[in-house]
Amino acid sequence: MPVFHALLEVFLLIALGVLLRRVLIREDAQWIGIERFVYFVGFPALLIRTLADAPLGSAPIGAVGGALASAVLLMSGICLALRPLLRLDGAAFTSLFQGATRWQTFVALAVASALYGDAGITLAAVAIAAMIPLLNVINVWALARFAAADRPRGRDVLRAILQNPLIWACIIGLALNAANLTWPAPVAALFDSIGRTSLPLGLLMVGGGLRLDRVLRPRAATFVATGLKLVVMPALAIGLGMLFGAHPTGIAVIACCSAVPTASNAYVLARQMGGDAPLMAEILTVQTIAAAVTLPAVLALVS
Repeated sequence: MPVFHALLEVFLLIALGVLLRRVLIREDAQWIGIERFVYFVGFPALLIRTLADAPLGSAPIGAVGGALASAVLLMSGICLALRPLLRLDGAAFTSLFQGATRWQTFVALAVASALYGDAGITLAAVAIAAMIPLLNVINVWALARFAAADRPRGRDVLRAILQNPLIWACIIGLALNAANLTWPAPVAALFDSIGRTSLPLGLLMVGGGLRLDRVLRPRAATFVATGLKLVVMPALAIGLGMLFGAHPTGIAVIACCSAVPTASNAYVLARQMGGDAPLMAEILTVQTIAAAVTLPAVLALVS
């Protein structure tokens, strides 16, 4: 039931975004303003706050973080190896790449907390520290490399990575965690309030950019991304977790973090960097529906 409820909330927020786009918020400029807030302010605030307060010192960073980071690298290699066979243009390939590699942090945190309490939250924070900087570097590189009309220079890719606010948010959060600073109450409340708004707004934006006709007739790329993300990625991560010696709760959180749908902010990144945003929205919605079946099944296998 916690898995079902977490996924239902995600899907309902996407559906509300569809409704708002068609009834209340019809102008592109309004959605662009929301998009910039989420990308540059909201989600970075959530990452900083989560990482700064997580008890990372007592967590099995090597086993859990190492397994998830290794799974991301392997999946990235699989996507690049499949690219010649997929026959997609550069922008569409980057959406498939994001759909196969990224993870929906909101769902993973909700499920890990509901099923495993404080231990689940701590292990999910390890996953955030291991995966989000790596995923953003890899996906920013993929978008700069494949979505651009011309092959980018190395320094242009590096500039795009260094300008990514999510990477800097992870660096700041980990630095604050290492410094073990006490947050002033007003600052903590501000970051909590901003962070709580970012993920729901990101999902509303996905709904706002969704074309229902494409969801009803998904492209082949959507099925490939869904199979890679919801089946192959959990198998890789769980196998690596066992190989690295993760304990049972660690294996369960690895399963949870690897088997969730792709990230809602993948749509924002696609919009910001020239990816195929409609395909990205389609992949996210189809994966969210499919994960209502696959995520409980994966968790049942490791419980």
